[in-house]
Amino acid sequence: MLGEWGIPKDSVAGRRVFGERLEQRRRENLTAEFEPVERGWYLGDEQFRQELLSQVSMAPGVSHFGEAVQEAAEARAERLVVAGLKRLGWNDALLQQRRKGDRTKVALAKKLRAATTKPLSWIAGRLGMGSRGYLAWLLSQRKPRIHAQST
Repeated sequence: MLGEWGIPKDSVAGRRVFGERLEQRRRENLTAEFEPVERGWYLGDEQFRQELLSQVSMAPGVSHFGEAVQEAAEARAERLVVAGLKRLGWNDALLQQRRKGDRTKVALAKKLRAATTKPLSWIAGRLGMGSRGYLAWLLSQRKPRIHAQST
């Protein structure tokens, strides 16, 4: 630790210098330096934020709220979409080309609805399924009357 402060030797003099530097640091106004921690839920760059979000595997509990929970929920939902597209052999371009009421899209929307807390408007937008209301109607159908689009 002394080396981190540029103190080359663990000695009485080195410890005294260390104590003086800590006292000086304590007196400094560090409000601006710690503002990212007070306002945000992580401290680091975008890559580190993405690493943290990728580790979220549980849905939030009743006492969880705020920006971090929303970001984690969106990251989890996005991972489910990407995994679903990969399983289907689709990419985003093909997803958008398919009909709004495509049976496969409806099935993916049902999985998202069951596994995430994302609203229907987000799911409809992400899957290219039109409005929230149309998606709600599609999800309420027991046996979809929509014909799958041929490729």
